[in-house]
Amino acid sequence: MEETPEQAIMDTRSLKLLRTLVTVLMVVMICGFIVLIAFLVTRFPERNGPVLPEAVVLPEGARAQAVTLGRGWAAVVTQDDRILIFDPETGALRQEVAIETAIEAATETATE
Repeated sequence: MEETPEQAIMDTRSLKLLRTLVTVLMVVMICGFIVLIAFLVTRFPERNGPVLPEAVVLPEGARAQAVTLGRGWAAVVTQDDRILIFDPETGALRQEVAIETAIEAATETATE
């Protein structure tokens, strides 16, 4: 089948319209990506995480079980049921807290 000149013109116009739509879509997607990146860069400019001590020296016989960080302190939970609180800048031991487990509390209550 031969195309009539009118069909050829319509096909050409359709292709031009399709090419224009694809180009506009590409430009919109690129602009959206740039806006997204700009938003992320300005929204999260700097990550000020907690200060970690260079080194923490645990007392003799203590083995770390868990570590947690807070504002101005770092805590280490030991396997012998103690919480050791350290200064994050110097690594010096600030405080030691003994953990009383539920079994120990129940035993003490029963003996009293």
